[in-house]
Amino acid sequence: MKKTLMLCIGIASSCSILAQDITDAVRYSMDDIQGTARFRAMGGAFGALGGDMSAVNINPAGSVIFNNSHASASIGVFNKKDDISYFDGLTTSSNSNFDINQLGVSFVFVNRDESSPWKKFALSAAYDRLADFDDDWVARGVNPNNSIGSYFLLNAQGKRLDEISAFPDETISQAYSEIGSFYGFENQQAFLGYEGFIIDPVDNVDNNTAYVSNIDLNGTDFSQQFLYASRGYNGKVAFNFATSYNDKIFLGINLNAHFIDYERTTVLNESNSNANSTITRVDFENNLLTTGSGFSFQLGGIAKLTEEFRVGLSYNSPTWFRISEETTQYLATSRIENDMNVNQIINPNVINIFPEYRLQTPSKLTGSVAYIFGKTGLLSFDYSIKDYSNTKFRPTSDIFFSALNSNINNALDTSNSYRLGGEYRFKQFSFRGGYRFEESPYKDDNFYGDLTGYSLGVGYNFGNLNLDFAFSQAERDINYQLYNVGLTDSALIQSKFTDFILTLGFRI
Repeated sequence: MKKTLMLCIGIASSCSILAQDITDAVRYSMDDIQGTARFRAMGGAFGALGGDMSAVNINPAGSVIFNNSHASASIGVFNKKDDISYFDGLTTSSNSNFDINQLGVSFVFVNRDESSPWKKFALSAAYDRLADFDDDWVARGVNPNNSIGSYFLLNAQGKRLDEISAFPDETISQAYSEIGSFYGFENQQAFLGYEGFIIDPVDNVDNNTAYVSNIDLNGTDFSQQFLYASRGYNGKVAFNFATSYNDKIFLGINLNAHFIDYERTTVLNESNSNANSTITRVDFENNLLTTGSGFSFQLGGIAKLTEEFRVGLSYNSPTWFRISEETTQYLATSRIENDMNVNQIINPNVINIFPEYRLQTPSKLTGSVAYIFGKTGLLSFDYSIKDYSNTKFRPTSDIFFSALNSNINNALDTSNSYRLGGEYRFKQFSFRGGYRFEESPYKDDNFYGDLTGYSLGVGYNFGNLNLDFAFSQAERDINYQLYNVGLTDSALIQSKFTDFILTLGFRI
């Protein structure tokens, strides 16, 4: 019999939230503002410039740089090409999507009182997409010495058999649901492995806590295919106020609303022909749906030291998220029994709804300089610092979150980013270029590499209307670990991001 209900409820809050890990913290803490075409073409180096709707999301003082009220909208084609290496296998995937990535409007009001040093102020609202989660890839290869069987075995070891198995009168759905509610995520994984005949107890008694695998974990040559598909975005709406003091000092504040919509499906197909394995094939599917909302604020200032030289400083507060997650799972196995091939399908058809949790992302500080060559052009540079080890899951009093936060502190590091942009103007044309470099948020940058990118663009000013186009490309290498336990091998993903953005801006 399963242990008492009161004991189960007591451990459910800490055990049932094991879906979260460090990769979630990084995913929702990173931001890559795609922005307007001018912003993107100049590498996003706008902290001391302003005068662009996406610049408001770097330094909130930037909106009051506009001489007139302004609005813009941007659309883009965003492509991600992945080259995936997994043991002896090499695959390539490419994903493209077309979307609206930026909208914004800024209303500029001039103070008619000439004796006041506060010359003008601006009220703005701007939407920018911070991250695009659309991705599809396949890793394929022959793993010489590790199997998905180790995942189920390690999740089961130390757990009582009556805590990972169904009652005689329970259906698969009922047992999977109740085990998850009472004992948590790890027990559910052990239940799937047990019901799929991947693992067996050493002793077939309720208090057994030791298990063996029916996949020969000492065997070799496990043929594996891992399919990954994700959809969604991380977006931000900034409500901005900025003001100008003697047209020399510009100050601003943003109040930001954040939105997360993320869906992910992973499927592992594994087969083996090891003589000591009774399980010859495993198909394991996991689905995740994440939604969340959050709040942050930004403070910023720009100082015009001379007519040509400007400096800027901005502070991004942590983002305080509330996040909800749902998961579903499916397992199918093939085994040899009495010299016959037997197929087993474990489809609980149950949605695991995890308790809402809170995530605090790290703050960011950005310093900027810019030099304006009259009406001919400009150069701009931004430097940002962000300590990802300050990311925290809350409540920190929770045993699991406390351990996870400790792992985050040990694995993540301070990340510096550098952005350089330039613009040259010839009559109504503007020609732009940019470069950016962002350090890995991990201490081990072999696991998650640095990002390097460059960009080009052109714009045409029609007077009250401007049309801008940008091309940008960036690269980053990531070692994607398949599972947190057991099958912890990684696929090396070499990613190239290519964006084409078109922006229409106009005076109001």
